[in-house]
Amino acid sequence: MNFRETTIKYVKDILRAKTIAEVIQVELQDAHLRKLEAETAAEYAHAAMQYNEDRIARLKKRLLEHKENT
Repeated sequence: MNFRETTIKYVKDILRAKTIAEVIQVELQDAHLRKLEAETAAEYAHAAMQYNEDRIARLKKRLLEHKENT
């Protein structure tokens, strides 16, 4: 297949009406991608929460030690 034939086939494929199965497949792939992105965001948020919880505990401990030494 030469460049012209390949290009014509590509353009025809883009312009043709998609089947229901093709549309569903595209949406399914998109849903998987969005789920992965949401999981990444949730992991990041959880890590940020844990970091701040540890930080609060550390700072409270330091403040208590400081008050005991003064």
